[in-house]
Amino acid sequence: MVHKILWYSLFVKYHQNNEFKYMNYTYNVDGKLPSGRRKLVSVIRASGDIVQIADVVETLSITRSEAAKLLSRWTQQGWLRRVGSGAYVPAPMDSLESEHVLEDPWVLVPALYAPCYIGGWSAAEHWDLTEQLFRDIVVMTAQSIRNKNQLRHGAHFALCHIQEKNIFGTKTIWRGQSKIQISDVHRTIIDMLNDPALGGGIQHVTDCLNIYFKRPDRNDERLIEYADRLGNGAIFKRLGFLAEKLSDASYLIDECHTRLTKGNAKLDPILECPRLVSKWRLWIPQSWLVGGALD
Repeated sequence: MVHKILWYSLFVKYHQNNEFKYMNYTYNVDGKLPSGRRKLVSVIRASGDIVQIADVVETLSITRSEAAKLLSRWTQQGWLRRVGSGAYVPAPMDSLESEHVLEDPWVLVPALYAPCYIGGWSAAEHWDLTEQLFRDIVVMTAQSIRNKNQLRHGAHFALCHIQEKNIFGTKTIWRGQSKIQISDVHRTIIDMLNDPALGGGIQHVTDCLNIYFKRPDRNDERLIEYADRLGNGAIFKRLGFLAEKLSDASYLIDECHTRLTKGNAKLDPILECPRLVSKWRLWIPQSWLVGGALD
């Protein structure tokens, strides 16, 4: 009895009468699939969503040089698409003639930007802090970056450089067969207070904070701990000011006030902030004085 392997469908591209066509290989456990294709299937099965050189080395027991050549050959033949340095994804038949957009581009993040984690508004969406939808995926990475906005394999990434020592307060989640690091709900809030642009601007950050304050897993002590570790005094000024307006949070307000640093910060660095709230050493937009932005 022939037991067909249904895990992955392979199509061979061949040339006939000056036209490219596709031939479907039927294969089975008895080895009917050509040896090259068997190797490819083995590698994809072992690697999951992203194929890297190390996966080929381990699966086929070959050298890195041999693995790199195989990956290059499979890419030229159309079986794989290169999505980053040493990172590839399987190319289904319907994408061989066009730019393939991954169903879940989050699986690219570890391969392209590690050490890193998904944060900002992307993490806020994941933790149900917002119902807004953003096109770009926010990635906090310790890699040196020249272009903060990148289009990779059809997906848009907004990159923020972070020191590797500041990668903490993250959770591991599974997307397909890939493990992804994402900021936990508390670190997500602190990151957006550290840089409101990561949260889509201070108004949206405020909305997310308001939702956070109503969550059962709210943890004011954890917020202070994370802010202490980052060491940016502006976080305490923004957090204390907003907590005083949004929530019954005497502990949080007191802890933030005792940590006020010298100098004044802006509620949102990209906004015009002409009025100073001296209690929090914080410059704020004119509209925030009447509370309209906090409603």
